Parts: sequence; C-alpha cells; structure tokens
Amino acid sequence: MDTSNLTSLPEDTLEDNEQRAPQQPRPLSAFASRPDRPPTQTSSQKYSALDWKGFFDQEEDIRIPDSDDVFHVYTAGTEGPVVFCLHGGGYSGLSFALSASKIKEKARVVAMDLRGHGKSTTENENDLSVETMCNDVLAVVKAIYGDSPPAIVLVGHSMGGSVAVHIAAKRALSSLAGLVVVDVVEGTALASLIHMQKILSSRVHHFSSIEKAIEWSVRGGSLRNIESARMSVPTTLKYDDSKKCYIYRARLEETEQYWKSWYEGLSEKFLSCPVPKLLLLAGTDRLDRALTIGQMQGKFQMVVVRHTGHAIQEDVPDEFATLVTNFISRNRIGPRGVEGHIYFEFNNDQLLFRSSHDSRTPSAIPDQPLNQLGE
Repeated sequence: MDTSNLTSLPEDTLEDNEQRAPQQPRPLSAFASRPDRPPTQTSSQKYSALDWKGFFDQEEDIRIPDSDDVFHVYTAGTEGPVVFCLHGGGYSGLSFALSASKIKEKARVVAMDLRGHGKSTTENENDLSVETMCNDVLAVVKAIYGDSPPAIVLVGHSMGGSVAVHIAAKRALSSLAGLVVVDVVEGTALASLIHMQKILSSRVHHFSSIEKAIEWSVRGGSLRNIESARMSVPTTLKYDDSKKCYIYRARLEETEQYWKSWYEGLSEKFLSCPVPKLLLLAGTDRLDRALTIGQMQGKFQMVVVRHTGHAIQEDVPDEFATLVTNFISRNRIGPRGVEGHIYFEFNNDQLLFRSSHDSRTPSAIPDQPLNQLGE
C-alpha cells in the first residue's frame, strides 16, 4: 500500500516546519528576547508504546481443552480475592493495565483478551454472542483455578460488563463475591446501537505506525490518558501485510447480529445478581426505571465519575483502582469469599437471609427463612 495517501496529522506538519526553519541569531540583550523554550518530545516519542511489564506481573496463554481456543491473560498481585477484568468491544486486557498496578497492592488481578481481541486466538473470531463469551470466561477461570477457584470479583467494561452481568445472573461462577459494571446501562446502550455502524465506519481504519494510532486515539477523544493509550492501543491493532499498514484487530462491524443481545434485559439481570454490586458511570447517565428503583432500594452502589470518557479505567486509572479496592474492603471480600456478612432479601414475600460466616460466597449460600435464624 502506498502510505503517501495516509492523512498526516497536524503535529507532523509542525515538526517538519520546525526542522526546516533556520535558526535565528541570539539577540545581544537578554531583555530583547523571550527565554528559550525547553526541548519538546517528537510525536513518535510522545506516543510511543509502553511495555505491559511495568504494570502487570506476567502474561500467559490459556489453552482450552478439546478446542483450538487460546486466551491471553495478564496477571498481577499475589494475595486477596481475584479481580477478574473483562474489557469492552475493540479494547483488550491491557485496558486495565494502569489500574491493575494499583489494585494489585490489595488484590490479585486477571485481565483476559476476549475472543477476537488482543492476543487471543479462537476458531470463530467473530462469534461475540454473549453465551459464547460467557463460556469463554468460565473456561478460562476453570483452566487457571480448577474446580476450587478463589473469591472472584468480576469487573466488566461496556461489552465486558454485559458478559460479567450474564455470568453473575446465571450464578454460573460458584466463587463469585462481587460485581463491578463500568459505564453500561441497558437503555442508553440499546439507543446507541443504531449509530454504531456509522461510528465504526467514520473512524480512521489505517495507520502507518503504532504511534499514529495512539496519537489518533488521544486526539480523537476516545482515550484521554496518554499513558494508558500508549499501553493499551498497540494490542488493539494488527499489521496488514497486503496493505502495509496497521488496522484494527477486532472486526466489530461484522458482529452486529450480537449487539442487541448484549444489552437486552441487562438491568433486571444486574439487579438479580446475588452478590454486592457497583455501577460506575462516566458523567450523568440516565438510569432506566428498574435501575432507579433498585438504587433507591439500596440494591447496588452507584458512582458517577466526573471528567472522564467511556473508558473510565483508562482515563482515571488511580480513581478507578481506588473505587474497586474500596468496594472490596467495604464488602469485606477476602480470598475465600465475603467475610462476616449477613444478606437479607425478599423472595415470594418471604424474608430470607444469607450468612457468610463459613466463608462461602453469597451465590453458594442457600437461602434460609428468617424464622430459622435461631435454629
């Protein structure tokens, strides 16, 4: 591909002009000129890729038995419950890199590349049905921890948030101890789907270098944190030998048939999840009726994170990490489950309780009528 047709960014022109401009003689009087400007970074330096090793402790390929599927995961930390991170569509596990470097001080972190994303390889890259992605996550958890996984807090951003909610609502993960959903609300998500193909088609699709892709993601506003963009953007790309340029790794425009199923019924499923729940929203997002009532009833905690874009975990990683670790501490989630809490809920007009003194997680604790408390 002739890369000369690729649109240059304004900074390129500025750099070229600065290099061509002749140096002016220094005035004799210090009062006749402004102070010298300190040296600035070139575009390639400012937007160069960062190594994940500065944030995660290790990476690993998880091979799923009886299939050709291999999922790439990044891990950090050695103690506490596992914060299992699921990225949004078009992102990768490294979307949580900067926040993982903080969370690992109080918990373990696992961030996987979902199918069709990052360094994971699967038989059907475009099968992004919520059922398939849920099965992928459960298969990875089993491959890593066997039949006795530690307490897990599922953290899902956007599409990954939908996957996390579906897993929790189905009670498919016996050791699930908490759920954190990042910037996805059913009503808003469904309403935005009619514009999604236009958004995907209008973005830049070809980059002459990884640095150009990082620069575009920041200048275009999709990411607001340069350091996080330098970390996460490279794994969202792949090099196309035929076009001699970088293109997006995930072919989201080819998965439209699954988009609606990610979000339909999400609010009710979220509220039905039998574990402590935290909903993080970027800006003032409108809750639908079910979530509004649920919040008023105290069924989940909600935090609106100001001055951030859609990718909260990337734009404000320190604040995101603090919110997650505070959620874990507030709900006393340890490596074996929720410690010393009693949960009350109504079921068919009967008040039930769940005790976690035996270190089992809420989803694994049988419901008991309130009149059995003294038995």
